Amino acid sequence: MTVTATATTVIGGADTHADTIHVAAVDEIGRELGDREFPTTPDGYRAALAFLSTFGTLRMVGIEGTSSYGAGLARAAHAAGVEVREVTRPDRAQRRMRGKSDPLDAYQAARAVLSGRADAAAKNEHIEAIRALHTARRSAVKARTAAMNQVHHMLITAPAALREKYRPLKDKPLVEALAACRPAHHRDPTIRAVSSALKVLAQRHQFLTRQANELEQHIKKLATIANPHLLSLRGVGPATAAQLLITAGANPDRLRNEASFAALCGAAPVPASSGKTTRHRLSRGGDRAANHALHTIAVVRMSCDPRTRAYVTTQRGNGRSTAEILRRLKRALAREIFHSLTRNQAAPHLADLRPTRQAKNITLTAAADAMNTYITKIVRTEQGTYPDHDLAHRYRTWLNTA
Repeated sequence: MTVTATATTVIGGADTHADTIHVAAVDEIGRELGDREFPTTPDGYRAALAFLSTFGTLRMVGIEGTSSYGAGLARAAHAAGVEVREVTRPDRAQRRMRGKSDPLDAYQAARAVLSGRADAAAKNEHIEAIRALHTARRSAVKARTAAMNQVHHMLITAPAALREKYRPLKDKPLVEALAACRPAHHRDPTIRAVSSALKVLAQRHQFLTRQANELEQHIKKLATIANPHLLSLRGVGPATAAQLLITAGANPDRLRNEASFAALCGAAPVPASSGKTTRHRLSRGGDRAANHALHTIAVVRMSCDPRTRAYVTTQRGNGRSTAEILRRLKRALAREIFHSLTRNQAAPHLADLRPTRQAKNITLTAAADAMNTYITKIVRTEQGTYPDHDLAHRYRTWLNTA
């Protein structure tokens, strides 16, 4: 159905699929102006926007799935200077009452923008690039773990000669030895076959390790561009920073305050009191990948951050369990990361450390001894590859007074 447009301002809506998009237009008071289906091609996106513009001035488009099927249309709309809003799928109760079809969903998307229910900006393409790399790295790490598990299981049932030869080796030395072995030298066909399988698995493990490392470096570059301060936080590495940026980028409406972000990450305290017992437990809701990222950061800090270790000691003295301590740490981390994500803070400056040390003719060994740490940690902090910013602060103070 098509109605002659009388309004000068048009709001568009789009229901997206793998091969087609269905767009619809409404005026400023929600009247239906027209709808049509287009292919998911560059020409199709341009034609869809041109169709919406025939009813008046296209001010805004609500798109369902701007990080999936609607990504192409969202890019085309941005290029044409049209604002894009992310539209969530209608709830089931509404669909039961009004039914479901592509035109209905497209009009619903347009009215969601008009009413203000869809006020979240479209997904950030920069974050979507991080998502792609993070997904590829995660699958490489998962496959690498599977390969290592297969190696261990195969060695359990391997012929005694192979099992005893590789029994003393663990992880990296084991992989290197198996990757360099020569199965053809064995006369026994069973040993030769098992050795060949182990060699292939070890080489696969090495290949996937290289892939994961290369992807991590790409992720680190993009994450540094997106939020340099986030990577400067203690315990936050490229993988955890990527996941937190992805979670924040996919849920901009959940960054209203730190409590909302904590709930999004499953780090908000949930009451679990009964009788005379008053306590809280970990939330089982929220984005579990973001929750895992917070968990990883908390565990790292518990192992190497002096302040966190002192806090853990105090809490254990108060009778709190490890799970309760982790819950508190993750809630505090959610607060710290929320501020990093929303305040656009700059990363601490590191470029002055190495020139200052060299200008004073201080060797890396002397610097490491003075800081009571390893030379490699000094080098990584100076170069900014894997910096320790607490160390950097103490190091700078020492250099300026040395």
